[in-house]
Amino acid sequence: MFVPVKTKDGQQLMPLHAARARKLIKRSEATPYWNNGIYCIRLNKEPSDRDIQDIVVGVDPGSKKEGFTVKSEKHTYLNVQVDAHSHVSKKVAKRRELRRNRRSRKCPNRKNRMNRLANKERIPAGTRARWDWKLRILHWLSNLYPIRHVCVEDIKAPTIERAKKWNTSFSPLEVGKQWFYSEIRKRWELLTLQGWQTKEIRERLGLKKSSEKMSETFDAHCVDNWCLAYHSVGGANIPDNTDIFCIAPIPIKRRCLHREQEAKGGQRNRYGGTVLGNGLIKNTLIKHVNYGLTRLAGVNAKGLFSIYNLAGNKRLTTSAKRNSFTILTRLNFNYRSGHSSPS
Repeated sequence: MFVPVKTKDGQQLMPLHAARARKLIKRSEATPYWNNGIYCIRLNKEPSDRDIQDIVVGVDPGSKKEGFTVKSEKHTYLNVQVDAHSHVSKKVAKRRELRRNRRSRKCPNRKNRMNRLANKERIPAGTRARWDWKLRILHWLSNLYPIRHVCVEDIKAPTIERAKKWNTSFSPLEVGKQWFYSEIRKRWELLTLQGWQTKEIRERLGLKKSSEKMSETFDAHCVDNWCLAYHSVGGANIPDNTDIFCIAPIPIKRRCLHREQEAKGGQRNRYGGTVLGNGLIKNTLIKHVNYGLTRLAGVNAKGLFSIYNLAGNKRLTTSAKRNSFTILTRLNFNYRSGHSSPS
């Protein structure tokens, strides 16, 4: 287990072994902190060495699950399995439906105006959310490790020869992928491999990939992104770390103004948004006196709070009082621990 290290001025250094990090903390030479479920330390003195080795992130995109591996030549620091962001297009369609329904009712609304996005280059909301989610994870990993290279498995959309408006230029997959690549090149060095090349590396190393794509094990997805990272920096033929860290997008009702179903009296209760009032924001990491580390999710009319678990979207209580929990930090996603490879 290696712990991410940051200097007093914010520079990321090479990760330290957990035993050495504990000694620094015990001698008050470092301060521990958490970054979205990852244990890190911040040095309180000037480091003896600021040299940085090559660290690469292997990225294996997918439709349901995705994989990220942070690796150097000697060690594998982190394997991340990610739930893909795939619900924004349905939310945008529902928002459009509710907006049009409001205009047909006798209630205050603005007049329909011209489409201000017409004839402008833009990425559809669903495509942008899916690829921006990957970019956000890369930025988060770069706040933990001094990453220089990103190796991505280059996926391609199947083209239809007979279709006049459906090819590699118009495919949402290709549009989002090219935007993703352009954003990577602004900060890191980009390397891409085809799927058959990843398979050749995996078979040459004698690694096996599980057929259970939805399982939370190293063999399900992370084995491919480990091979991508291995191709970039080399190292041992066998992964020295097969533990995985699972994260998922937090379900946020950003595009809802009110409940779809009317309450008694024909009133539509307000619903959605992220601000709870009194300086509190949804999806904040809190420490509850009974439930421990949990996530703040909402507040009702009586001033009682709803809290959810960190591993998923399970509600723990809807009657938490403000003096029963302590505010810690804002969360960017749900996280949970996965399982090592059975081999």
